[in-house]
Formats: sequence, C-alpha cells, structure tokens
Amino acid sequence: MSRFRLMIALFIAILAVSTASIFIRFAQQEVPSLVIAAVRLTLATFTLMPIAWLRHRQEVRSLTRREWLLAILSGVFLSVHFASWISSLEYTTVVSSVVLVSTGPLWVALLSPVFLHEVPTRRVWTGMGFALVGGVIVGLGDSCSISRIGLSCPSLGELMGGSAFFGNVLALVGAWTVAGYLMIGRNLRARIGLVPYIFVVYGVAALALIGYMLVAGQTPFGYSPIMYVWMLALALVPQLIGHSTYNWALRFLPASFVSVATLGEPVGSAILAFLVLSEVPSGLTLVGGGLILVGIYLAAGGEGRGGERENGRTGN
Repeated sequence: MSRFRLMIALFIAILAVSTASIFIRFAQQEVPSLVIAAVRLTLATFTLMPIAWLRHRQEVRSLTRREWLLAILSGVFLSVHFASWISSLEYTTVVSSVVLVSTGPLWVALLSPVFLHEVPTRRVWTGMGFALVGGVIVGLGDSCSISRIGLSCPSLGELMGGSAFFGNVLALVGAWTVAGYLMIGRNLRARIGLVPYIFVVYGVAALALIGYMLVAGQTPFGYSPIMYVWMLALALVPQLIGHSTYNWALRFLPASFVSVATLGEPVGSAILAFLVLSEVPSGLTLVGGGLILVGIYLAAGGEGRGGERENGRTGN
C-alpha cells in the first residue's frame, strides 16, 4: 500500500468524521439526541450485517466467551459515548463539544498503567497537562469573556447551572467513555478482524441505545423525511466511512500516527460549523482548543514507538 494512498484515505476519513456534528445539529431540529444516536448505530449495524454474515460469519461464531464479554462492554461504552456527546451538542457549541470529546486518547494514556500495564512517557504526561488546562479553558469559554479589564465570569452557581457548562461536561463524559471503548478495542483488535469487530460492537451499542431511548419514552418514528436523511448520512459518512477508515489504516500505519491524524477532526468541525452554522468560537475556546490539540499531539508522539512495536507484534 503506497504512502500517498494512505494519506488520501486518512484525509477522507478526517473530512467524513468532521461532518458528524453538522448532521447531528440538523437532525436535532426535530429528533431527540438519544434517538439520533440509536438510529445512527442501528443503521450502521444493518449496513454491515450482509458483509459480516456472508464473509465473516465463522469468525464471529468463533469468538470466545471472554471476547464476547469484552465486546459487549466495549459496545456499552460506545453507546454512552454517543448518547452523551450527541446530547452535548444541544447545549454547547460544535467547537467546544468536538474539542473536548477529542481528549479521549489522553484518558487512554492516563488509564493505561492500571488496565493495560503501560506506563506513559514523560512526553505523554506533558501532553496531558496541556490538554487538561485547555479543557478547563474550553469549559469556561462559553460562559466567560475576555475584555480590557480582564477575564469576566459569572458566579460559581450561575456557571454550574449554565447550559454551555452542562454541554461541556457531557462532551467530557463522551471522552471518558470512548477511552474505555478504545482500551478494550486495543485488546480485541489484536485477535479479531475489522468487520467482525465493528459489527459486534456497533450492534451492542445500537441495542443499548435503543434501550436508553425506550426508557426515556422516545420513538424513532414520526419525524420529517429530511430528518431520516440526516440520520442516514450520519450512519454512512462519519460512522462507516470515517471511523472504519481509521480502523482500516491501522493495518498499515502505527496507531500513534493514525491518532495524530484524528486531530484534524476538531479543525474540520470548526470550519464546517463556521461555514454552515455561522458559529464563531470565542477567544477562550480557541486558546483552550489549541492547548488541547497541542497536548494530544505531544501525547500521541510520546506513545509512537510503543504503538509501532505493538502493530508489528499483532499485525494490525
């Protein structure tokens, strides 16, 4: 596989994933967030079903009990990730939400010593420091403002009760749960092919999200036809094209390189939000977002050698 073709594929993946927040915003005009998340994963699962059944049925059947349990847990983490992150877009800006949810790899590095017995390097810890400071700034960016007299913020009570702050917290929950999903995936993808893995995990996530939707008393029926177009686009473009291309690239490139490539998503989402939704990020949001991206870049680079060794060992 030529490096040029791989770069083109990653560029397409970045563009595809960057559209997610825009499609979600359009669908949220009528459709509740839990319904959007449930329909997204359900459509993605049904799209994968013929391929998984015809070409990978034996591999799915051969999964061990431990692999099934891990896959189910991974799917539950993924369901909470989408439920919280998509809901965050109801309360905060696209830029704040996408930047905060993109801190997932940093939480992986923080939790790796406990669950994967991998100790982060000094560069990873430095990157996490940048990102955590940036996260605090982004969290305040939608509520505070910079003026000639300095930083102006509401009282603590008003801040904690603000809708933007709540949305930013939901985005962070999305980052924490995607970290669990990524750590389990790092383990399972060493033994399971791409299609069987994403088919099982997407399917479990879809079932969990349908359960959340029903408990909330919501339904996937009765919306305008254009709303289903947006949800179908969400399943096909960012989910199947974007996320699946990232997983495909891991067969040819180190995981650290692919993770650095995903840093293009907040940038792409911010540009699309400005062009399509006329959302102009605040100065604090831009500063905090920049610190988070620097932090993720440092952390990903700090894990580069380990990631290359892992890929060489597992054949991803």
